[in-house]
Amino acid sequence: MPAAATILAFDFGLRRIGVAIGQSVTRSASPLGVVANRESGVDHDAIAALIREWQPDLLVVGMPAHADGSASAMQEPVRAFIEELGRHAVPVETVDERYTSVEAERVLKEARASGTRGRIAKEQIDSAAAVFIAERYLASE
Repeated sequence: MPAAATILAFDFGLRRIGVAIGQSVTRSASPLGVVANRESGVDHDAIAALIREWQPDLLVVGMPAHADGSASAMQEPVRAFIEELGRHAVPVETVDERYTSVEAERVLKEARASGTRGRIAKEQIDSAAAVFIAERYLASE
C-alpha cells in the first residue's frame, strides 16, 4: 500500500453494507453511509460510484467470526461479496470485524446520551462499524 493511501471499508450485512473512507496518513476514517444489499444482490452501481469518487488504493472488508475466533456462518456471504468486488479492479483485504457493530452502537449511544447526536438509525451503526473496520486495518499497517 502506498504511504499516502486511501481505503474504502465495508461492514457487510444481509440488508445493508456500511461504508467508510480511511486515510493511511492520518490513520483515521469517516462514515460514508450504506449500500443496499437486497434479495436481488448488492448495489454494485453504488459501490462503483464510491470507487470512482474516492479512487481508493484498497478495499477493506470486515470478516466476521465468533468471539472465540472460529468461523461464522456469515463468512460465506462475505467471501462471495469479496469475490464480487473483484470486478472493480481494486485490491481487497480483510480485517477481523468482531465487535465492530457493538463498538459502533456503544459510541453512537454515548453521543446521543451526551446530547451531541439525535436518534440512531441502523444505517448509522453499519457505517460507524465500517469506520472501526477501516481504523483497525490502518492501525495494523
